[in-house]
Amino acid sequence: MTNSSGAAARTSDRRLGLRDGVGIGLGTMLGAGLFTTFAPAAARAGTLLLLAVTLAALVAGASAHSMVRLAARHPGSGGVYLYGRERMGLPWGYLAGWAFVVGKTASCAAMALALGLHLWPDHATPVAVLSVLAVLALNLQGVREPHVVAMGVLLLVVVLTLAFVLVMLIAPPVTAEAPPPAPPESGGVLGVVQAAGFLFFAFAGFARLVPFGEQVEHPRRTIPRAITIALAIVLALYLLVALALTHTLGAGWVAAREAPLAEAAEISVWPWLGPALRIGAVLVIGGALMALTGGISRIVLAMARDHHLPSALGTVDRRSGVPRRAEAVIAAAVIIIVMLVDVQGAIGYASFLALSYYAIGHACAWTLDRPVVHKVVPTLGLLACIIIAVLLPWQSVVAGVVTLALGSFTGWARWTTREDRPT
Repeated sequence: MTNSSGAAARTSDRRLGLRDGVGIGLGTMLGAGLFTTFAPAAARAGTLLLLAVTLAALVAGASAHSMVRLAARHPGSGGVYLYGRERMGLPWGYLAGWAFVVGKTASCAAMALALGLHLWPDHATPVAVLSVLAVLALNLQGVREPHVVAMGVLLLVVVLTLAFVLVMLIAPPVTAEAPPPAPPESGGVLGVVQAAGFLFFAFAGFARLVPFGEQVEHPRRTIPRAITIALAIVLALYLLVALALTHTLGAGWVAAREAPLAEAAEISVWPWLGPALRIGAVLVIGGALMALTGGISRIVLAMARDHHLPSALGTVDRRSGVPRRAEAVIAAAVIIIVMLVDVQGAIGYASFLALSYYAIGHACAWTLDRPVVHKVVPTLGLLACIIIAVLLPWQSVVAGVVTLALGSFTGWARWTTREDRPT
C-alpha cells in the first residue's frame, strides 16, 4: 500500500456535473431518511409533523447556504474539516472532522438497520450486519454503483413514493384496529423541534457533494445549483409523504411502525405497493450506504494524513486506489453501533453529531465577510443547530457530548505530542 498521489488522482478521474450532483444529493437524502425518520418524528411532533419537516428543511437550507459560500472560498475536498482548519484553526477543523466521521458512521448504522427492517423485519440486526459486510467487500474491490443504475433506482423510488402518496390520499386505508394514540410528548414546540432534529438526519445528505469539490465541474456554479434542486425535490416529497401519512392513518399509527411507508402501502387498495416500496428501500439505502462509507473514508484519509488519526489509515491500495484499512475500520465501527442501538437511537446520535458539524460550518461562514447582512444566515443557522441538537432525546445528547469530548481530548493529545508540530 501507498499514500502516493497516483491513487488519489485515480479517484478524481470522473468529473461530476449538475445531474451527478443532484443524483448524489437525492440518493443520500432519500436513502437516509425517507424510510427511517417519519416514525420517530411523528412520535414527537404528532399532528404537527408537516411543521417539523419544514423546520428541518429550513435549517438544512441555511446550512447549505453556509456550506456553498465556504466551498466557493475553499474549493478543495474535506468539507467542514477543511473549512474549520482554514478559518478557525486546527482544533476546530479536527473537531468537525471527528463529528463527521463518527456521526456519519452512526448514519451508516441507521441505514443498515433500516435495510434490515425492510428486508427481513424479524431479523433486522443480523441482516444489517451482513449488509455492512457486503458493502465492505464491494468497497474493498473498488466496486461502485454504476451511474445509470443509481439514477434508475432514484427514479424508481420517486415514482413509487408519488404512487404511495396518490393512493393514500385518494383511497385512504381502513385499519382493522383503532390507531394507537400519539405519545403524550407529541406535539407542541418541544415536540416539533425534536422531530426536526430527527428529520435533519434525512436532509443532512444535501452536502454530500461538497467534500468532492475537486471532482466537480465548475464547482462554484454546480454545487449550489445541485444542492438547491436536490433539497427542493426532497422537501416536496417529504411534505407529501407526511401529509399522506398523518391525514390518513394519524401520527400515532406512524409512530408505532418500523417501516411506515411500506406497512401503510400494504394495507392500502394497492397492497402490491408495499413489497415494491420495500425493494425500492433496500436498493436506495444500499446505494446510499456504499456512497456514504466512501465519503467517510475520504475524510478519514485527510485526517490521517494530517496526523489527527493513526497514519496507517492514510494509506490507499496502489492498484484500486481504495483506502482498505480505513474502510475496514469504518465497517467495524458501524457493526458495533448496529449491535448496540436500535434505528431510532442511531438516528438521534447521528443527528446530534451532524448538527454539531454544521454548527461549526456556520461559525466558519460567519468569519468570511465583514458586512453584518452576510452574517445573518450563519448566525441563525448556528443558533438553530445548537438549539435543536440540545433538545434531542437526552440519550442522544449525552452520547454526542461524550463523543465530542473524547474527540477533543484525543485530538489535543495527538497534537501536543507530535514531533513535527509547528512552533
